[in-house]
Amino acid sequence: MDADVTDSAGTPADPDLPAGDTPQGRSQEEPGAPDPKEEPEPGAVPENDAPQDSGDEGKADADEGKADAGEDSEGGGRDGDQHGSDGKSAAGAQTWADHPKDGSASRRKRPWMRWAALGASFLVMISAGVGWWLYKKLDGNITTDTSAAAELKVYEKERPTPVAMDAQNILLIGSDSRSGDNRKYGRDDGGSQRSDTTILLHLAADRKSATAVSLPRDLMVEVPKCRTGDDKETREQFTQFNSAFEVGGTACTIRTVERLTGIRIDHHMVVDFNGFKDMVDAVDGVEICLKKPIDDKDARLELPAGRQTLNGEEALGYVRARKTLGDGSDTERMERQQKFLGALVNKMQSNGVLLNPTRLYPVLDAATKSLTTDPGLDSLRDLYDLVRSMRDVPTDQVQFLTVPRQPYRQNVNRDELVEPDASELFKQLREDKPVAVVPADELKKKEGEKEKAQDEKPDDAGSDSESPTPTPTYSGSSAADDLCEQ
Repeated sequence: MDADVTDSAGTPADPDLPAGDTPQGRSQEEPGAPDPKEEPEPGAVPENDAPQDSGDEGKADADEGKADAGEDSEGGGRDGDQHGSDGKSAAGAQTWADHPKDGSASRRKRPWMRWAALGASFLVMISAGVGWWLYKKLDGNITTDTSAAAELKVYEKERPTPVAMDAQNILLIGSDSRSGDNRKYGRDDGGSQRSDTTILLHLAADRKSATAVSLPRDLMVEVPKCRTGDDKETREQFTQFNSAFEVGGTACTIRTVERLTGIRIDHHMVVDFNGFKDMVDAVDGVEICLKKPIDDKDARLELPAGRQTLNGEEALGYVRARKTLGDGSDTERMERQQKFLGALVNKMQSNGVLLNPTRLYPVLDAATKSLTTDPGLDSLRDLYDLVRSMRDVPTDQVQFLTVPRQPYRQNVNRDELVEPDASELFKQLREDKPVAVVPADELKKKEGEKEKAQDEKPDDAGSDSESPTPTPTYSGSSAADDLCEQ
């Protein structure tokens, strides 16, 4: 019985070797196997060059070898491709030592691929986590003004109806509160505040222009009845503009602007001193030019004449100083604020800040920390959409001007509107029509040329010779202006 098994199975396997392995130079004889001394057929691999496994384990290894190396049956296999037509082996044919014994070399590579995939997935998860943390941090910086929204809803019937639906009108309010971190800029009067700077920002529906109109704090206006912080109602009165913010806060200021201009305010933002200062620092300062040196102790500012870059603290003193700059009027201070804001916008666009997340983050962080907005702009996504809609506006179409005004006839320390110029400006913005701004000296020159042309015009000139209504032009500046060429 044992002899029959030995004859049918061939030479017994070496007990010192794993099943299916054969030492180099030793062949396993099977019934019907060709004589190893015979010439191999063309395209066949010599038996002494490729080991043959026996039993099920040999088949499994052979199948795995096919999966890794491809089917040998196609075109005679890779080894077969290296033989000539006479069946002789070409130079460089693989030897027994070149063949992996059981496909383990291929299997050894696969764990590294799995580790690489796991590492890449881990990095993606970390990046997503950091991005989400940054987003939530910026989003949480913003303070939502729900009380203003509630009060505006109460007076909804009094508010203007929007005319240009896709245009946006945003009221920017600079708070001069001396409480908290702002107390070093002046006396703390119990936390009360006035609107030190108020700008009506109009974004055209096509987002090809942006017009920022400064409203003087000393402008005499009609302030409507407003609710105070202790839920009392004030009386309607004719007084200076910035008192509306002091007695009735943001909602009262918005309603005063809407009554003055007939323009529906879509959103509002209140920024305090530190927000402005940190934004300037976030863009590494803003360059200006001074014709004369400045030494203003009240503004905590001492600067030499000439071209220089202001940091946040210096910039804040520069835009707020009044007594030692120019004629000391609020009018000149507003013009200086407008030009500085234009330079800030220009730097953010020209240096690619708005397109570079690494550089944009510090700006957003500084802005959102001291920003109070209505519920429509109280998320980072809302602010990002607003900034994205503005980043393609050409700098020469980001315009700054002050509403046409003159000294108030009953008190030269106050202002009043110049009509019909002011009403014409408000109408253009309300209907989303263009306005143009030029430097004050250039505007005076144009007005002189216009008057001269009117004087020289024949009395019998008909209306057919008149040109279409020109775009209204006002004294102002744009973000493209170089402050050192003024």
